[in-house]
Amino acid sequence: MLLEDKVAIVTGSAQGIGRIYALRLAEEGAKVVVTDVDDPEPVATEIAENGGEALAVRSDVSDFDSVKNLVARTIDRFGRVDILVNNAAMFGKIPPRSFMDIPPDEWDRVMEVNVKGLWLCVKAVFPQMKEQMSGSIINIASTMVLKGGSHLLHYVSSKGAVVAFTRALAREVGDYGIRVNTIAPSHTLSEAVVRLGGPDVDKGTIPTRALKRSSYPEDMAGTLVYLSSQQSEFVTGQMLVVDGGSFMH
Repeated sequence: MLLEDKVAIVTGSAQGIGRIYALRLAEEGAKVVVTDVDDPEPVATEIAENGGEALAVRSDVSDFDSVKNLVARTIDRFGRVDILVNNAAMFGKIPPRSFMDIPPDEWDRVMEVNVKGLWLCVKAVFPQMKEQMSGSIINIASTMVLKGGSHLLHYVSSKGAVVAFTRALAREVGDYGIRVNTIAPSHTLSEAVVRLGGPDVDKGTIPTRALKRSSYPEDMAGTLVYLSSQQSEFVTGQMLVVDGGSFMH
């Protein structure tokens, strides 16, 4: 168990890819804090039923008071924070449209959650990780950053910011033994993606991959465990593309 006795916070983990992240970290021995704007209790219960240990905390990553409460409850329960997975993001509920038709308030909300939310979560966990002189922060981007997906300019821009955020932050926190990396998934058949586009939503993506099959949330989990564990103790500031070989990055 690569993460035995480690404590992980996974934002946006009440469903979809975030749920898979939380379950897999727990399988590797981590104590997992499941947090989301939606009810995180079912996933925490699922972890407990599988023999793991979890804490459910409802929080909004765009609200600093909410995030500080999340971290305080984590430390109160488990005494430390070893892993922060910045997974929470706006995507599934964003209607694709021309950049000319994006309402300014929608643009602001996407940036507030997808970029500012990462910063607030890091601000909240940093004092504890600094005290420990260790920690792994894992941010979730997208291969849309590499190809420039159309009709989602605010989303793609926010994920580009995640990559820059990762590199700059890694420089600032390295002296404290804290690592910061990014996972960039491709079009993944999460619950939200299938719900919006149907089971064949990735039909056009599969031929671009070296490994010609659909991408599932479980395909990201191994890379997450690697970046969370001491197996990657000398890796920081990097973006790992997990897309079956569509982009040879």
